[in-house]
Amino acid sequence: MIMISDEYGKQLVRLARRSVEKYIDEALIINVQTLDELFPQEAGVFVTLHYLDSNKQEHLRGCIGSLTKKKLYESVIEAAIAAATQDPRFQPVDKKELANMIFEVSVISEPEKIEVQNPIEYRSHIKIGVDGLILKCKYGSGLLLPQVPIELNWDIEEYLANICYKAGAPPDTWLTPEPELYKFQAAVYKESEPNGTIIRVHFNENVV
Repeated sequence: MIMISDEYGKQLVRLARRSVEKYIDEALIINVQTLDELFPQEAGVFVTLHYLDSNKQEHLRGCIGSLTKKKLYESVIEAAIAAATQDPRFQPVDKKELANMIFEVSVISEPEKIEVQNPIEYRSHIKIGVDGLILKCKYGSGLLLPQVPIELNWDIEEYLANICYKAGAPPDTWLTPEPELYKFQAAVYKESEPNGTIIRVHFNENVV
């Protein structure tokens, strides 16, 4: 499990926003000279950007990260800028969008391989809203953060089918012996509104 204080998590979200603002405003990476002492912990990180439309509905605007364990400030800065500028699903974020952007940071635990005798047993080893998934197979690999099945209201079967899609595989690939399935957890911190109060997000099954 991830051990991180709420204040620490909130600082990481603020760092993600500042990093993107400075990069978009000045094409510069934020000054990191003082961050070694502030953020000494190492972990994998994903940064997710949500765009808030005129009806206050959130839309995914970018999500990039890495499971590589390194200094959190480095991971957050790199992932935030990449989510804003390099997500191949979207055009780069422009300056005028930032006022309507919600930043979210997920600090990732060490992935754990799920060992089963029969693939059907995977269903009993995964908790919706707690476990993120990684699937590795001959088609490729894919990752889904633990908040995704909650946000999209998936049950366990849909979650397993969609991690296969994410890896570029047929949806029933998880039922075959070949793939390797891993789970991980995440401490998730998110702005409640653009540049607003930052909260730790707790997910329960079928509840956002």
